Amino acid sequence: MPSESVRAMVVQILFPFLLAGFGTVLAGMLLDVVQHWDVFRNVTEIFILVPPLLGLKGNLEMTLASRLSTAVNVGRMNSSSERWNLIIGNLALKQVQATVLGFLAALVASALGWILEEELIMNHVALLCCCSVVTAFTSSLLQGIVMVGVIVGSKKVGVNPDNIATPIAASLGDIITLGLLAVISQGFFYCMEPYPYITYLVCVVFLCLTPMWVILSFRHTESQKLLLSSWEPIITSMVISSLGGLILDRTIANPKLEGVVLYSPVINGVGGNLVSIQASRIATYLHFHCPLGELPDNAKGYYCPCRSFCSTGPNGRSAQVLLTLAIPGHLVFIYSIYLIQGSPDPPTAAFVFFYLGAAFTQVFLLLSIADVMVHCLWKCGRDPDSFSIPYLTALGDLLGTGFLTLCFLLMSLVT
Repeated sequence: MPSESVRAMVVQILFPFLLAGFGTVLAGMLLDVVQHWDVFRNVTEIFILVPPLLGLKGNLEMTLASRLSTAVNVGRMNSSSERWNLIIGNLALKQVQATVLGFLAALVASALGWILEEELIMNHVALLCCCSVVTAFTSSLLQGIVMVGVIVGSKKVGVNPDNIATPIAASLGDIITLGLLAVISQGFFYCMEPYPYITYLVCVVFLCLTPMWVILSFRHTESQKLLLSSWEPIITSMVISSLGGLILDRTIANPKLEGVVLYSPVINGVGGNLVSIQASRIATYLHFHCPLGELPDNAKGYYCPCRSFCSTGPNGRSAQVLLTLAIPGHLVFIYSIYLIQGSPDPPTAAFVFFYLGAAFTQVFLLLSIADVMVHCLWKCGRDPDSFSIPYLTALGDLLGTGFLTLCFLLMSLVT
C-alpha cells in the first residue's frame, strides 16, 4: 500500500472537506427557505423524506466512490474494457437502488405520518412516492457520472481518491437532492388538484425503467453480485435515516427548535463525510493487507473505543486528523451561515459551545463505530466498501439530528 504522510493526507482531505461542508451549509439554508413553500406546509410528511433522500449520498454515491476508489488503488481499473464494464455496471446498479429506495422512503414517510396524524390521504401518498422516486433517480444519475469523472481524474493526477471522492460526493449530494426535491414536489403539488393522475403516471413510468437498469448491471460480475446482496444495508440505513426525519418533522412545530432545520444538514453532512473517509481508508487498507475474512494482527484482540485515535498506523493517523478537523470545520460553517444570512447578531457563546459539543460527540462516536464495523464486516466476509458507509451515514443522520435537537433544548433552558 502506498505510504502517505500526515501532511499529504491533510492537504488532500481539507479542500474536499470544506467543499462538502459548504455544500451542506447551502443545503441547510435552502431547507430553511423551502420549509415555507406550499408543499412543505400542506404535506408535512415531506420533512420525514428529507434525511433518507439526502442519505442516498451515503447509501449510493459514497458507497460507489468507496468501491471505485478501492478498485483504482488496487489496479482493477487499469484495463480499458474492465474499467468501462465496472463503471457501467455500478452506475446501472445505483439507478436500480435509487429507484427502489426512493419508493420505499416515500412509503415509510407516509406510514410514519399516518401513525402520527392518524390520517392517510392517498393523493399525498402518491405525491410523496412520485417526488421521491424522480428526485432519487435524477440526483443519483447526475452524481454518479460526476463521481466516475472525479475518481478516474484523481488517479491520473496522483491524488488518492479515498481522500477526496466521498467528500466531493457529499458536497454535491445534499444541495442537488434537496433542490430537486423542493422544485419537483412544488411542481407536482400544483398539478395534483387539476390533474391528480399525473403523479401516479410518472411514478409508474420510472418504476418500469427498473428492469433495463437490472439488465445493464449484470454486465459486471461485482455489480451483479451486489444487485442480489446489497439491499440489507441500504434499506436498513434508509429506515434509520427516516427516524432522523421523524425527529426533524416534530421540530417544525416547536418555535424553540426553529434552528434545527437550518443546521441539521450541516451537522449530519459533516459527520457523514468524515466517517466515510475513514471507512473508505480502512477498507482499502484491508484489501491490501489480508484476504477477505481474515484480520491483520493489529486489529485482533480486545477492542477499546480509543484504539482508533491512539494507534500510530495509517488508520489511527487518519482518525486523529478527521477528529481534529471536526471542531474548526464546524466553526467555519457556523460563521459562514451567519455571514451569508446577514443576521444582525452573531451566534451566542452558549450556542457555539453546545453545538460544538454535539458535533464533536457525533464524530467521535461515528469514527469509533466505523473502526469496529469495517473490521467486523471484513471478518464476516462482507466487503465494507459496499456495506459500511450506508450504516455509518444513516447513524450520522440519526445522531446528528438527535444531538442537535438536544442542543437547542439545552439552549432554551439557559436563555
